[in-house]
Amino acid sequence: MNVQIQKIEKMIYQIRGQKVMLDNDLADLYGVETKYLNRQVKRNIERFPSEFMFKLTKHEVDCLRCQFVTFKSSVAGRKYLPYVFTEFGVAMLSGVLNSNQAINCNIAIIKAFIKLRKILANDESIYDKISSLEKGTNQVFKIIFERLDDIEEIITPKLSPHRRKIGLKN
Repeated sequence: MNVQIQKIEKMIYQIRGQKVMLDNDLADLYGVETKYLNRQVKRNIERFPSEFMFKLTKHEVDCLRCQFVTFKSSVAGRKYLPYVFTEFGVAMLSGVLNSNQAINCNIAIIKAFIKLRKILANDESIYDKISSLEKGTNQVFKIIFERLDDIEEIITPKLSPHRRKIGLKN
């Protein structure tokens, strides 16, 4: 089961600020064809608002194709732009696809999303700690540079304003 969760984690992409899965990856996991999955979704479209599912733009597909090798193979040879499903959309799919494999797979996918959310929560707390350390060190460096400027003023001899200037006279 742990291996399957790791496999699923590799199928989760960050698009438009959301963690999503491609329709064809989900179809593979559920053991159905992509066109069957999409047909079932279209028949029950009222269950899938834009927060649950959306269609990628051509630009997004091109960007993902450049970034991920696995993405290239998953959308190769498609006529239509792929749909992607958020965690809530994946949960809703279990009600649309009525099979034991779909239900078991859904449980594993939800566990993968939960695991990623926990990892991100830890990352955010680490980020907060680093930010506070950064603010503290910035203040310390500011004080150090002020002291160095003070020392430089003391050490550097002051030039008299009435001194003879060097250079060409106009």
